[in-house]
Amino acid sequence: QVQLVESGGGLVQPGGSLRLSCAASGIIISNKHMTWYRQAPGKQRELVAFITSDGVTAYADSVKGRFTISRDNAKNMLYLQMSSLKPDDTAVYYCYLLGPPAYWGQGTQVTISS
Repeated sequence: QVQLVESGGGLVQPGGSLRLSCAASGIIISNKHMTWYRQAPGKQRELVAFITSDGVTAYADSVKGRFTISRDNAKNMLYLQMSSLKPDDTAVYYCYLLGPPAYWGQGTQVTISS
C-alpha cells in the first residue's frame, strides 16, 4: 500500500520559516516526479513546487525565491523548505507523486499569523 505522509506544518509568525517533509512508503520515489500543492480556505488547490526525478525544480511565482523543494531518494523523502513566510502562505500543504498512478498525501496545515 502506497502512502505519502506529510509533516512539519504548524503556526509560524510572518517572516518565519518551516520545513515540510513527505515520507513515502510502499513505493520507491527515485524515478518519480514529485510536487507540493497547497489549498487555502475557499480557494482551489494550487501547485507550489515541482521536482523531477533528476532533481530539476520549478516554482509558482508566488513562492519563487522563498521556497525550496528537495528530495532525498536514499531516504524516500521529499521536502519543502519555506522561508520569509507570509499570511497568504496559510494553507494545507500536500505532497503529490506523479503517476500513473498518482498519489496524494493527507496534507499538513501551515498557518502564518502573528
